[in-house]
Amino acid sequence: MKSRWLLLMFLITNLFVHAQSPSTEIAPGVFMLKAGTADSLTPLRVFKPEIKLESMKQLPVSDLPFDLYDIRIVTTDRGCQIEVPLADDEQIYGFGLQIETFEQRGLRKRPIVNDNPYGGLGLSHAPQPFYISSKGYGILVNTARYTTFLCGSNQRQKYQPSVSGRQKGEVALTTEELYKNRGNGNGVHIDIPGAKGIEVLVISGPDVKRVVQRYNLLSGGGCLPPLWGLGFKYRVKGDAVQDSVMRFANYFRENKIPCDVIGLEPGWHTAAYSCSYVWSDHFPHHRQMIQDLKQQGFKVNLWEHAYVNPAAPFYEKMKPYAGDYLVWNGLVPDFTLPEARTLFTDHHKTLMEEGISGFKMDECDNSNITKADATWGFPDMSRFPSGLDGEQMHQLFGSLYVTTLDSMYRKANHRAFQDYRASGLFMSSVPAVIYSDIYGHEDYIRMMCNAAFGGLLWCPEVRESHSPEEFFHRLQTVILSPQAMVNAWYLQYAPWLQFDRDKNNRAEFLPEAQQFEQYSRELINLRMQLIPYLYTAFFAYHQQGIPPFRPLLMDYPGDPQASKLYDQYMIGDGLMAAPLYKDTNRRTVYFPEGTWYNFNTNETYEGGKSYLIETAFNQLPLYVKSGTLLPLAEPVQFVSPTSSFQLTCKVYGSPVSPVVLLEDDGESYDYQSGAYNTITLQVDKKKVKLQRKGSYKGKRFILKSYEFIP
Repeated sequence: MKSRWLLLMFLITNLFVHAQSPSTEIAPGVFMLKAGTADSLTPLRVFKPEIKLESMKQLPVSDLPFDLYDIRIVTTDRGCQIEVPLADDEQIYGFGLQIETFEQRGLRKRPIVNDNPYGGLGLSHAPQPFYISSKGYGILVNTARYTTFLCGSNQRQKYQPSVSGRQKGEVALTTEELYKNRGNGNGVHIDIPGAKGIEVLVISGPDVKRVVQRYNLLSGGGCLPPLWGLGFKYRVKGDAVQDSVMRFANYFRENKIPCDVIGLEPGWHTAAYSCSYVWSDHFPHHRQMIQDLKQQGFKVNLWEHAYVNPAAPFYEKMKPYAGDYLVWNGLVPDFTLPEARTLFTDHHKTLMEEGISGFKMDECDNSNITKADATWGFPDMSRFPSGLDGEQMHQLFGSLYVTTLDSMYRKANHRAFQDYRASGLFMSSVPAVIYSDIYGHEDYIRMMCNAAFGGLLWCPEVRESHSPEEFFHRLQTVILSPQAMVNAWYLQYAPWLQFDRDKNNRAEFLPEAQQFEQYSRELINLRMQLIPYLYTAFFAYHQQGIPPFRPLLMDYPGDPQASKLYDQYMIGDGLMAAPLYKDTNRRTVYFPEGTWYNFNTNETYEGGKSYLIETAFNQLPLYVKSGTLLPLAEPVQFVSPTSSFQLTCKVYGSPVSPVVLLEDDGESYDYQSGAYNTITLQVDKKKVKLQRKGSYKGKRFILKSYEFIP
């Protein structure tokens, strides 16, 4: 009788397996597998990205290393399980903005939204149930449910394990050795509890970079920030008032320190935790302040979160469209509903029309689920009018929040470049950067590389420091990131004057304050020089899906050392950053194939080798690939609608590849209707020549001079 029951259970299980539908190609090189009845509100259904089909058609397509039928999907009373083949020599990357790990093979990953990491498990501000294989394919589980991935760490009984050393009689004498998993699983096992069905996207390569491009194009293409968003942003102290904000603005302009955006923190609200979205009397003439800042070339960014205080003008109207639990006594809007989005943006339109260029969207992740006393977030058992529960809403909330406010700017034909603290799948086309309250510098650099696998932009901000080395190394990393920002939300004065928090707030400046201010000015000026190059890299992100900041393995897939590096990264096609993150100005830098140049000294390095290199406080740990034509702009104090960039082109080695710059108004979405020029810079008979084509009438870029560096 028992054997019959086991046979019946075996047949039922296999019935579930073979109920899996045939694959469907939903875009060039992207295949969807289905089983059971998927949730009605998945990331793909909620965000509905505008797929860039024509760009996807330009990408080469290769065969997968397995047949799609080899992917096993099982639907049980527990939920859904997926098994994907994994070769012995295969590495895994991705899972969103991972903080503590880079190579994911052999790990258990739970990409769950949280405001802090936990033991490399996968908790993050921007988790994604999406990984990419070194074999050149990606697996994306289209769900908002909490999901666990066993990345080659476990074996099914049907596989015959080898006899390990401990089984032969060796004795472990530490708990680390005792509990080490010596298995090498030949599959990725995925568990989605509670799911009655699932959709899996298989994204083809042929390599990691092409998988990433295909994913970004599936997501609508990479974002193109406004030109001013690639300058410098400074966030003032949380309790700043109108007069102190204006003093800071005057400080930047009087001391010739470039700055494009001033960010205000919670003190601008009448109520902040939760938020009123109403100007407090600390800013009695806020409209005039915004106009005065505009006259000096500053944009204004406002801090907030999405939890609606009873003092908010739209509180009562929002009640029917909010979840059943409060956060800081504020409503949690269900942004999947058009009514909630409209109420929220109708109020924010007033702020936008007053001159606010964007928002910092804080605490849209979750309170730390690894700590018993971290309880501010709405619980997983919350219910929302759309039918989502708290678990699903947590996974979607940051993305819903940022797309709600971004849509407001898009409708007004304004490009924003906003800040948000939680993200997820299909956010590549949204012009916004992720930030964090965590502060590990090495983690920040690893996050820069990991962000690239999932179409995310990461901002490794600067606040306080314990030494000059730490401060300037952090500032260098910020300069070499998608958004150059100092987030001085708890500092009264600029951190280059005093990086110790308590002394800063007592106005006890460093003896070297004047010198450190000069070093900081020089570094920020270098950022302003790089704006044309960065804008070009973002244009490639928008059109082709190539991440502007990406790990070396994407460009050098055949280099085994590059495949492991998480603390160096490419910027565009011709620059490599190798940030310093220890209390020394020297670090070992690995160079992939080819010849490389030191950006600061023009010293050359041979590819395939590592060098110990020193970088001063006022320099950038930046290296240029031979064959690069690098357009550097004369620094400006800020980017305005009429700014033009005087270019000095540095030509490194040979043969030299042409560079194509995007020239447009730098602020609107008119470029999508063809209102732009392409500017080709190329070498012709030992000269650099500029060729302009297009319908845009302005001239953003002017070739001033060039220099050949042999």
